[in-house]
Amino acid sequence: MTQLRQSALSPPIAILHAPGTNRDMDAAIACEWAGGAPEIVHINQLLAGERRLSDYAMLVIPGGFSYGDDLGAGKLWAVRLLHDLGDQLHAFANAGKPILGICNGFQVLVKTGLLPGAIPNLDAGEDGGRLVTLTRNESAHFECRWVHLEPNRANPSPWLHDLERIFCPVAHGEGRFMARDADALEAILAHQLVAFTYVDEAGRPGPYPINPNGSDAHIAGVTNLAGNILGLMPHPENHILPYQHPNHHRGQSGQMGLKLFENGVAYARAL
Repeated sequence: MTQLRQSALSPPIAILHAPGTNRDMDAAIACEWAGGAPEIVHINQLLAGERRLSDYAMLVIPGGFSYGDDLGAGKLWAVRLLHDLGDQLHAFANAGKPILGICNGFQVLVKTGLLPGAIPNLDAGEDGGRLVTLTRNESAHFECRWVHLEPNRANPSPWLHDLERIFCPVAHGEGRFMARDADALEAILAHQLVAFTYVDEAGRPGPYPINPNGSDAHIAGVTNLAGNILGLMPHPENHILPYQHPNHHRGQSGQMGLKLFENGVAYARAL
């Protein structure tokens, strides 16, 4: 990759790759423009001991169709991470290092249980099941469109520091965020774990196509309680430069996703 803005202060960032991942280069470019030093790391390199997560200051799990989405989106990648790399993954998360999951990566973080993680006074259930899931779009088909994301300014996560509304694409078939039950959704809202909601260009939430998948409470992304882990379905890495705006040729610009990556890099650098 071209060394754009790297220096001795550029934190090393692992862009995790698995069979079927296809947005790893996009994520790496966004991290590089944000001032980080990204490296695309195949999961087999971690399994072979050629790399360790502890070598990095930040982790990004990008979008795609890992393992062909067999058994469900992100399921096999999550199982592989927990079974073979669980100690490394949890040590990374517990150290407070920033983790970002985008689209398929968000699905992975949900299915590993890292998002939304444990919530005080909320029982995981008799079967120890997850509090949330990402399931098939309410429209019952693949959604590929640009959406507006409103950051939750009450969420103190460093990922969201001084963040303005983002305009970026979604591209998924299983992106509908659903809580296990009303209590779980209420807890997520009460603890300000929502990171982004789907809104229109005026900042108002609304039904399809504003909410492209039918997510509960129009939720597009969440963090854990500590704020170091963020997952979202849309792709901010695909709008980090002005000319990527779909109406750039008509003179429209703004609401880019680069600041999100700059926040992650700054957080990693400060650790």
